[in-house]
Amino acid sequence: MLILISPAKNLDFAEAPAPPATTPRFPEETAALAKSLKAKSAADIAGLMSLSDKLAALNRARYRAFGEQSKKAAILAFAGDVYRGLDAGTMSHEDLSAAQDRVRILSGLYGLLRPLDAIEPYRLEMGTKLRTKKAADLYGFWGGKIAQAIEDDLAGHEDQTVVNLASNEYFKAAKDLDAPVITPVFKEEKDGQARTLALFAKLARGMMARFAVDERLDRADGLKDFRGGGYKFQKALSDDRTFVFTRPQPPKKS
Repeated sequence: MLILISPAKNLDFAEAPAPPATTPRFPEETAALAKSLKAKSAADIAGLMSLSDKLAALNRARYRAFGEQSKKAAILAFAGDVYRGLDAGTMSHEDLSAAQDRVRILSGLYGLLRPLDAIEPYRLEMGTKLRTKKAADLYGFWGGKIAQAIEDDLAGHEDQTVVNLASNEYFKAAKDLDAPVITPVFKEEKDGQARTLALFAKLARGMMARFAVDERLDRADGLKDFRGGGYKFQKALSDDRTFVFTRPQPPKKS
């Protein structure tokens, strides 16, 4: 079983203890994308990524310095809502090693990351229409490489199921998978209705990934026991491809 999650826009590159870092598997592709972005102006980057002038200048500086910036394990460097739920900063070295076996992070710049792969600060969402010599966007640039890397990593697993905890934007980059895919869905119940709310769903994805690591799950079926945040598996609403979890919607914070 492999769990797929999205990266995050927010980053934390403060030093943190971790097991020895590993090397991302697509250095040539990453270098080519970084080179393409390095040649762009701040205005180009602002338009391409829909960024403010301040963020565009920051990311232009990142790409101009790419290859010389400080690095950090991906699972500790990303700091968005999914990663708040994952809370990797509280993982032991043994937990991080377990995550290395079970979790993969989809990335516009790096393709597919293991949790301990060392990355530099960057911003490049998978849906960005970055034109290269190879393709008109990142989906075309990566082609089938991401799906193939996932299936290569699954080869040594007894349960060769992919658990999709990524956003639609990122999972689209792995759409050519031959492996069976299960997508957990998290819903909030209020006034007799159940609906998915983005913030809560992102936190729940991270919590589920953490649950799989803490429990050392090797089979996707074990995810049905997830109870993080008060969620509970709903058999009647689920099927072989979709695991539905619901909970009473938390009250708004005052």
